[in-house]
Amino acid sequence: MAYKPIEIDRKNLTLMGVRFPDLETLNSTADAIGSNMFEGFEPTAKGIAIIRDYVTDKITIADVLQMAKDRMYG
Repeated sequence: MAYKPIEIDRKNLTLMGVRFPDLETLNSTADAIGSNMFEGFEPTAKGIAIIRDYVTDKITIADVLQMAKDRMYG
């Protein structure tokens, strides 16, 4: 599978249309997602929103694991 770039809008603080609270969180999340994409991860907007919510402490790792178990990330 070929690497497909994801849409990053630093001016509007969005990653694949998902808004982030600040540029630092956007950049660190984009870097982490980009690294994982080289390993085959295919991000979705919903998955990015879940990651954003985790890194901004809106949800816990237990919540993330439950969402993965329930396949809510796609």
